[in-house]
Amino acid sequence: MTIADGTILMVGAIFALLITGLPLAFITGLVALAFTFGWFGPMAMPLVTSRIYGFVTEYSLVAVPMFVLMASLLDRSGIAKDLFNAMRVFAGRLPGGVAVQTVVVAFFLAALSGIIGGEIVLLGILALPQMLRLGYDKHLSIGVVCAGGSLGTMMPPSIVLIIYGLIASVSIADLFTAAITPAVILMLSYIGYVLVRCLKNPSLGPPLTEEDRRETFATKGKALQAIIVPALIAVLVLGSIYGGVASVTEAAAMGVFGVLLAIVLRGEFSFKTMHESLGQTLMTCGMIIWIGIGAAALVGVYNLMGGNRFISGMIMGLDVSPIVIILVMMGILLVLGMFLDWIGVAMLTLPIFVPIIVQLGYSPIWFGILFAVNMQVSFLSPPFGPAAFYLKGVAPPEISLKDIFVSLLPFIALQLLVLFALLFWPNLAMWLV
Repeated sequence: MTIADGTILMVGAIFALLITGLPLAFITGLVALAFTFGWFGPMAMPLVTSRIYGFVTEYSLVAVPMFVLMASLLDRSGIAKDLFNAMRVFAGRLPGGVAVQTVVVAFFLAALSGIIGGEIVLLGILALPQMLRLGYDKHLSIGVVCAGGSLGTMMPPSIVLIIYGLIASVSIADLFTAAITPAVILMLSYIGYVLVRCLKNPSLGPPLTEEDRRETFATKGKALQAIIVPALIAVLVLGSIYGGVASVTEAAAMGVFGVLLAIVLRGEFSFKTMHESLGQTLMTCGMIIWIGIGAAALVGVYNLMGGNRFISGMIMGLDVSPIVIILVMMGILLVLGMFLDWIGVAMLTLPIFVPIIVQLGYSPIWFGILFAVNMQVSFLSPPFGPAAFYLKGVAPPEISLKDIFVSLLPFIALQLLVLFALLFWPNLAMWLV
């Protein structure tokens, strides 16, 4: 059997098993074992285990549970709620002001945690009912919540960027630096879309009444106090990284300490909160680690079969411009992102794609930003866009999955526009690096 036949058989086996509904971690692990025994025999098993060992002992992984725990604690505190309510005072008079406020709060939350599912659920509980109550267009409200919540893929400390840095062996701090401008561009594109729609047709997002604006915070001074705590936590985490005071892993631990201290000072700490946060952290990290183990084994076996050389030779042998090759990669990532979890897409494709990017003479940091935007699109893309299902779990019963996916289409278009802008003008991401 040639490596081309093996590649077709491996891809076919993965998709055939995906149809059965088995978890991706088990599918990749099972296919890896089958090809190890079938291609090399049982004596090759130590090679697979060494590949897995190299993944699970990677120091950068320590940052993941810390950032997940920080997000879990924020979800269960009143910090995010106060931040959302405080923004009313500043955005209330603007047509579409609450939608704009939701995007800005989502950006702040992304800078605090980097976990997407929790953000969308939180905004679905806080912002969506408010916008519907105030007469906002249903589709605009849904799109803002999901698109804003998905900013966590881009805005440091993004878990997506941490995993990319781990796989591609590039500086996570540099990835965080490069991601700031694209994250701001995405936020501004969402805000711009909302303002254009609402200024053209104010009935889509009517301004708040004075009574609604002052419902929670009577003055701008009190509203500013509610913004200070999350701002300080963000400065503690990101400032320590960019200032060279702490590594990404150390900054993650400082972030957890900052959130815990804020919760204690606000009188919101309880053992139940801690127990639930730790439980959620274990489940999330367990999912990431198991998918990583299965994918590391699969990619390791495929590389031993000569798959990386086969794919690299096939792509580099194409008589096309390098930018066309990158467009093909983006297309593959977009298609896979419609059906697989981002961690699976990363583990399966990046070990093959990143060396090709380096061979073509492009920066792996820049490609990491393209990958993160691509995964942001995947969070919204039907048929399996996770953002839609996260929101469906907390949305009013009358909102269907079809409503949610239809609402996301304009925001997917905006994300694709930003992706192409970064593709053709790399300095949008790289100027700070």
